[in-house]
Amino acid sequence: MPETPPLPTVAPLDEAAVEAAQARWATRAKPPGSLGQLEDVAVRLSGICGQCPPPIVARPAVVVFAGDHGVVADGASAWPSDITGLMVHAMAGEVAAINTFATTVGAEVHLVDVGVAADLTHLEGVRHRKVRPGTDSLTSGPAMTLDDARAAIDVGLDLAAELIADGVDCLVAGDMGIGNTTPSAVLIGRFTGSRADKVTGTGAGLPAERLGSKVAIVDAALERAQAIDDPLTVLAEVGGLEIAAMAGLYIGAASAGVPFIIDGVIAAAAAVTADALVPGTAARGIAGHLSTEPAATVALEHLGLEPLLDLRLRLGEGTGACLAIPLVQAAARALAHMADLPEA
Repeated sequence: MPETPPLPTVAPLDEAAVEAAQARWATRAKPPGSLGQLEDVAVRLSGICGQCPPPIVARPAVVVFAGDHGVVADGASAWPSDITGLMVHAMAGEVAAINTFATTVGAEVHLVDVGVAADLTHLEGVRHRKVRPGTDSLTSGPAMTLDDARAAIDVGLDLAAELIADGVDCLVAGDMGIGNTTPSAVLIGRFTGSRADKVTGTGAGLPAERLGSKVAIVDAALERAQAIDDPLTVLAEVGGLEIAAMAGLYIGAASAGVPFIIDGVIAAAAAVTADALVPGTAARGIAGHLSTEPAATVALEHLGLEPLLDLRLRLGEGTGACLAIPLVQAAARALAHMADLPEA
């Protein structure tokens, strides 16, 4: 068999472009710092794209990766795994939340089955890239093999390369997978050095009386993961197929100099994983919003990213990141088109 190629490398932000953006803000017709976080976004965009002012996002795309999780059978979720496939049907029919939000902000949606337990090959409007029909339970051993984890990453890398080559200039990774807050909590706990009780929330409505059991599941898996040094092996041990694919999308975007916007806690888990796999990846991302899941705050603080929105969202699918797209566009447009002080 041919040897698996190494993951792409990611260059640091373009410091010359960053400094040029900071200098340009200093001469715009406004009090210094008065556009707050939007100024930081435009500076980051300049560093990502390597030019000042940065291009204004014209063709954003949301890529929703779907996969199932064996840990659902251990009581980690309030919902059965069947819901994953049903929600993919809703997204394919363009009637899910992410479809409505994407239409609102002018983003296209691409739906990818990377690991749904159900057979969805009959479903149109879905990219069928299934690595395997769901993971094994992370309570009893590795969630997947190393080959599975790398194959799922490659799905994300391939989609990033394809969409960027087709003209997409900003990527959002969305998720659909019942039970995926559990592996996300373990990944975030492992890569940030945080305890299980600090990264475990109720997810999609887990009753409060069952939270202790979920914390115990995360704690046991986290103990195993802490003994593993290699990030890919950590991902295979306790991760998810859609999380791996999202990490691949981020790495692909970052290596190509295209900005990506991070969604909620699942996306944050993918971001910390991507940054562990390929250092520097997260520096080329923008935090779209702050999920109510506690692990999201832990992950973003670890990555040094400040969320643009805090709307108490916890849906996933890429919804919060999608809503942040107009703010990213506004930041770049302001830096490019605001008058300078002499003109004013």
